[in-house]
Amino acid sequence: MNTFTYRYPVTVYFGEKAAEKNLPVELAKVGQNVMLAYGGGSIKRNGVYDELINLLKVAGKTVTEFSGIMSNPTYAKVQEGARLARENNIDFILAVGGGSVIDCCKVISAQARTEEDLWELETVLRGSPTGFIPMGAVVTAFGTGAEMNNGAVITNETKKVKGPLWGAFYDFAILDPAYTMTMPMSQVISGSFDALSHCMETYMGSPRETNLSDEINEACQRNIIRNLRATLRNPQDINARSELLWAAAMGENGMLKIGKVTDFQAHMLEHQLGAYTDCNHGQGLAVIHPVLYRHMLPEAAPQFARLAVNVWGVDPAGKTETELANAFIDALSSFIREAGLPTTFAEMGIPADTDYKAIADTTVLTGGCCRKFTRDELLAVLLECR
Repeated sequence: MNTFTYRYPVTVYFGEKAAEKNLPVELAKVGQNVMLAYGGGSIKRNGVYDELINLLKVAGKTVTEFSGIMSNPTYAKVQEGARLARENNIDFILAVGGGSVIDCCKVISAQARTEEDLWELETVLRGSPTGFIPMGAVVTAFGTGAEMNNGAVITNETKKVKGPLWGAFYDFAILDPAYTMTMPMSQVISGSFDALSHCMETYMGSPRETNLSDEINEACQRNIIRNLRATLRNPQDINARSELLWAAAMGENGMLKIGKVTDFQAHMLEHQLGAYTDCNHGQGLAVIHPVLYRHMLPEAAPQFARLAVNVWGVDPAGKTETELANAFIDALSSFIREAGLPTTFAEMGIPADTDYKAIADTTVLTGGCCRKFTRDELLAVLLECR
């Protein structure tokens, strides 16, 4: 286990009627002017909007709405939100939705409190924001675990880059499984795979020997697999949905990363694919992971073999380490098909003339990956995914 410091600043309210029980207490701690941020309006159709607006009114807050946050939030949308926050002297941001809304607001929180361009500050000058508007999150779509950390994935359309920016931690997060029951099944599936991917990407980092963080991680992976299968059998199984909601949060609250240098090469590759195609994140990961893992196998065999046995239940008797490693990738690929996720970019509707070389050439090469990929190797992975 590597040396680490662990501190977790987000208060999590999990369970039935978590907003009704806990939001009034939290709102009493914040200022008068609240920004209510959300996406395309699904919260108005499922009743969440009305419930939260009522709680805000009872708390006596002045509400400014910021809607239309897209599934791959853009830097332009961040700037729009920051301007709105400044103009209305926003004291507190309540982000309601999934990872896109929650990520976007992290950066709005920071950008609204500085005149510096946050993208330039963080990616060019290598600085960090120091002032933030306080925030709370209400999760209505799970998968990213975005409410658990201060990292945000933002698409800079001008620069053709989809990458991380760092903003504020949420003061609290409300996770009510009932709020996720109206998610489209395609979103449940892709979100669940994103959560599984977070676990695998953390697991595949270093140290590569057996350690406590990875053993907890294995349990999270088993949980996601089991409960996505239960959800596919019965989409209204709220117990399975509860487990998926918390497993997604566990993937990104830092617990699995304690003492780890993470991998996340698959995520970096998918992010740039998203920058060029605006594709669904979880689906892109489902296509990329098995192909990338075949390329990683010579270096990753010991970890893949453990995953085969400890997560996927492969019988190790009579099998070599390499055979077990291949069995892991086979099991993962089979699960992707079982869940109805795409296995090629063509199935995702990604155009055949997509500039895959540009994607490979602009992908971040992660230090934690056990294989040190070249740009040409990443291009080969992308071409195999077509």
